[in-house]
Amino acid sequence: MAMEVANLGFRFRPLPSTFSSAPFNPKTIHLRSPKAFELSSRRRRNPRPPSSSLVDQQQRQREEQVPFTEEENRLVEALIGIQGRGRSASPLQLNDVERAVQVLEGLEGIPDPTNSSLIEGRWQLMFTTRPGTASPIQRTFVGVDFFSVFQEVYLRTNDPRVSNIVRFSDAIGELKVEAAASIKDGKRILFQFDRAAFSFRFLPFKVPYPVPFRLLGDEAKGWLDTTYLSQSGNLRISRGNKGTTFVLQKKTEPRQRLLAAISTDSGVREAIDEFIALDQNIAKGEPELLEGEWQMIWSSQTETDSWLENAANGLMGRQIVKGNGQLKFLVDILLGFKFSMDGTVVKSDTNLYDVTMDDAAILIGKFGLPMEMKSKFKLELL
Repeated sequence: MAMEVANLGFRFRPLPSTFSSAPFNPKTIHLRSPKAFELSSRRRRNPRPPSSSLVDQQQRQREEQVPFTEEENRLVEALIGIQGRGRSASPLQLNDVERAVQVLEGLEGIPDPTNSSLIEGRWQLMFTTRPGTASPIQRTFVGVDFFSVFQEVYLRTNDPRVSNIVRFSDAIGELKVEAAASIKDGKRILFQFDRAAFSFRFLPFKVPYPVPFRLLGDEAKGWLDTTYLSQSGNLRISRGNKGTTFVLQKKTEPRQRLLAAISTDSGVREAIDEFIALDQNIAKGEPELLEGEWQMIWSSQTETDSWLENAANGLMGRQIVKGNGQLKFLVDILLGFKFSMDGTVVKSDTNLYDVTMDDAAILIGKFGLPMEMKSKFKLELL
């Protein structure tokens, strides 16, 4: 999957993946999808470089991160775009994830993962199936994108534990549900929940989670099989005693963090800055505007005086880049009505393009109603 960014405006979702500029307001950031991030504006010809401390930190993170294998990347690609950690997945998306999971489970990851130090640490939950027998905590919190969900595994201590953590936000705090753990064999961890509490930032003490674990008996017990642990120690697949499949990562890619921010409409600009800064730090050669059909997935454009622009900003729109320098913008409006605008794009500098959009129409099936519209702007590919 690829991504682009551009300073102009409409909100799209990925066909492939990118940020782009819309044909109207030349001061808006857009996200599009097939293959790169673009950012364009008339004023911002040379974007200010990020602070050295941020770049150094991101470079260290990239160097520390072992790349995914081809099979692991297929699973990561299948997860991108699924909201609610699987709750909103379509049957096709679920099939893609399950197929990728089964491929990895059939390969050789870390042998005897429960005996490896790589299983230790905090893991972020990226995906889970949600059978009706799932725990109340899983049913309540896991499908909410605004919350981050983690699992901590610490088996080599005097008090071995597995903990499930729901972080509501940095400002609010988290819920931590802990279980005493033991290793049964090379794949299976046995656990028994025994305590839980809320930790709120605005309170100097913890608030107990009102579940009488001692009275639950066997209901508080379970097991967790690790069916795949990557050689890098960054990707884990586990299956629980209630039939649930979990996909977890220790470190998420900037691309994943960006799409997660878009799905919650929270922290998108910060995620864009991180993505662009990291990409600039590792990019080689001149960026090129790639041919293909791009779907807008996010835009910072605010309400304007143009009803058409405002309408398009909230609809699924596409940009089609052709090899002959032609560019088309297409938006499905309502009941078969579409807005279409054609133009040309010409490279004017290393990563700058001059765009002229001057052929607009409202389409109804095979018929079109021409509209007098024209727009010129600069597109900067980041």
